[in-house]
Amino acid sequence: MIAQHRQAVRLEDRDIALYIERHGLVTVKSGTGVHVQLLRDSPGDPVRREQAAMVNYRLELLNGDTAYATDPGMPETFRVEHDDVESGLHEAIQLLSAGDSAVIIIPSYRAHGLVGDLDRVPPRSSVVYRLGFVRVMQ
Repeated sequence: MIAQHRQAVRLEDRDIALYIERHGLVTVKSGTGVHVQLLRDSPGDPVRREQAAMVNYRLELLNGDTAYATDPGMPETFRVEHDDVESGLHEAIQLLSAGDSAVIIIPSYRAHGLVGDLDRVPPRSSVVYRLGFVRVMQ
């Protein structure tokens, strides 16, 4: 079973690398496998635990299908390290400051895991956030 999981992670890493190459991205990979490419770098301190991050986003699968997106002008808010969003998003948002935008690629084991979200994200799916970080609230 462990060998099968390792093989699945290797295949997923390959799929992510191919996505990055296909889209001409230059990402930084964290130790947990989350990839981030900063598209717009705004001055300011990065968000911290406990703060609320207000974001606009489009959540895509590696095949380009959009799973979820915020409505135009209607950002969503989540409390960092507290609310029920992907652990990879909690990690990546702490690398950004208000006004930044980024592409964030999260492997399945830091996103929706083995079962997906039981709606629009299939099992074992890496996800891509195209994120516009609007502001931080205390």
